[in-house]
Amino acid sequence: MSIRRLFATLIVATSLFVAPFGAVAQDWGGLQKFAAANAALAEPAAGQSRVVLMGDSITEIWPDRHPAFFEGSDYVGRGISGQVSAQMLVRFRQDVIDLHPAVVVINAGTNDVAENQGPYNEDFTLGNIISMTELAQANGIAVVLTSVLPAAAFRWRPSITDAADKIAALNKRIRAYAASKGIPYVDYYSAMVVSDPSRALNPAYSNDGVHPVAAGYEVMEPLVVKAVYEALKACASDDCDCCR
Repeated sequence: MSIRRLFATLIVATSLFVAPFGAVAQDWGGLQKFAAANAALAEPAAGQSRVVLMGDSITEIWPDRHPAFFEGSDYVGRGISGQVSAQMLVRFRQDVIDLHPAVVVINAGTNDVAENQGPYNEDFTLGNIISMTELAQANGIAVVLTSVLPAAAFRWRPSITDAADKIAALNKRIRAYAASKGIPYVDYYSAMVVSDPSRALNPAYSNDGVHPVAAGYEVMEPLVVKAVYEALKACASDDCDCCR
């Protein structure tokens, strides 16, 4: 074999090994995002009911846009901007189960519909939400499911023109699943959608049609607090199997 051919062969072989390692380094699931914060988080104290909020950017920016909700509370935000439900499922053990919360609140679906990681499949998205629910319950964690927030369009994905239809359909299935399993459901959608045919996020609650501003989180907070209370109350019942 000539030196030139040997060199070319080595380059190709090296690329076959480098590509997978490069993909790992990208941390597709976001496992490293909260690694340090999770390690620094103390175990819940006796009688403490920790609540983890699992989600995307809508969850991630919540503490910044309305920090009073988190200050001195048992709520812990674990949202990562841009994530789809499959990525949340990948990091569910590290960012939820290993934190030993009493309750997890799952808000997923916006970026699935926005096709951030490829074509949208409603069955896959619902399946990921169900898998997160079952993982939580298998570990004694109560679940609160939420609707996807309304959105008529995504500025970063203008080719998607049927977002409102897809969100409404997904929310119908999340609500039905929650009802069938006795899981508290938070209907952010009805409280924040405009009444016109666009079914957009009310501009009083958002600057970009997707992410809430402080006024939007003020609407969301009492809804989620009520649902968390219902979940904790149900788990305290002797005949409850919703968090086991």
